[in-house]
Amino acid sequence: MATKSGTPITSSAAHTPVKKTHRTLAGSPQAIDAAARKQTLALYETALKLMQTGKFEKAHIADRIRMYISACVAQISKGTATFETHEERYDYAISLLNHGHYEDAREHFCAILLQEKTADYAFYGLALLSSMTGDTNKCIDHLTEAIRLNAQYRFQARSDSDFDNVADDPRFTELLYPEA
Repeated sequence: MATKSGTPITSSAAHTPVKKTHRTLAGSPQAIDAAARKQTLALYETALKLMQTGKFEKAHIADRIRMYISACVAQISKGTATFETHEERYDYAISLLNHGHYEDAREHFCAILLQEKTADYAFYGLALLSSMTGDTNKCIDHLTEAIRLNAQYRFQARSDSDFDNVADDPRFTELLYPEA
C-alpha cells in the first residue's frame, strides 16, 4: 500500500501543508460549483441509502451516474470523505476505481482489509483493480481469496466485464469454472 506524503519543511523550519493530488491514469477531475456539489451530494446520498436498503432499481439511475462520480471526486478534492461502515468505504473505492483514481482506490480497499481481514468484497475490489491495471497475477490472487471467502464471487466474476483483461488466462478460467 502506498503511503501518503508528509509535510515538507522549509528552510525556516516552518510546516507548510501540501494539498494531496489524485493519483490517476485518467487525468484530473473537473471542478463543480458549490450549488451543483450540494445537489450532487444529496443525490449520491439518496442513491447510497436506496442501495443499502436493497432498492436497486431506484438506486440505479443511469443519467445520474456522472453526478455520483462528480460527488465522489468533489469529496476527494475536499478531503472530507468519511465512512460509517466498510461497505461505504468500498462503494467509495469503487467510484474512485471507475473514475480512474487507481492508487486512491487501492488505499481504500487496503484500509478495509487492515480493519477486517476477511472482507471478501475488498479482495474482489482489489481483483477488479488489478485486472483493470493489467496485473494478472495479483488479480488472480485477490480473486482467489475473494472466492475462498465467498463463493458467490465465482459467479459474479463470470459476467463482470472488468475482468476482460484476464479472461484469456487459463488460471482465471480454472478459477471461475473449476468443474470444467
